[in-house]
Amino acid sequence: MSQNMGKIMKQAQKMQERMLRMQEELAAKTVEATSGGGMITAVVNGKYELVSLKIEREVVDPEDIEMLQDLIVAAVNEGVRKSQEMAQEEMAKVTGGLNIPGLI
Repeated sequence: MSQNMGKIMKQAQKMQERMLRMQEELAAKTVEATSGGGMITAVVNGKYELVSLKIEREVVDPEDIEMLQDLIVAAVNEGVRKSQEMAQEEMAKVTGGLNIPGLI
């Protein structure tokens, strides 16, 4: 019985090491999302952090700041959504598809 427990603990430790390595790798990966037909581009990393934001000059209208704000929010939100999908896909590779609460 203790031999089985030792195996389980070893497997859990290996999985934890793989998950930590995957989290480090995700921090280096990015996804890109756009809005306004490509006028706003948001780049988000695997830690759900906004890495860069590009705004095309043509979309900046001092008379319509609300539209610009909406486009920025849309691009960033889409980037975060894509980043979450990427993280879930990568973690599924490590966990064998098990949904372990609190990992992502």
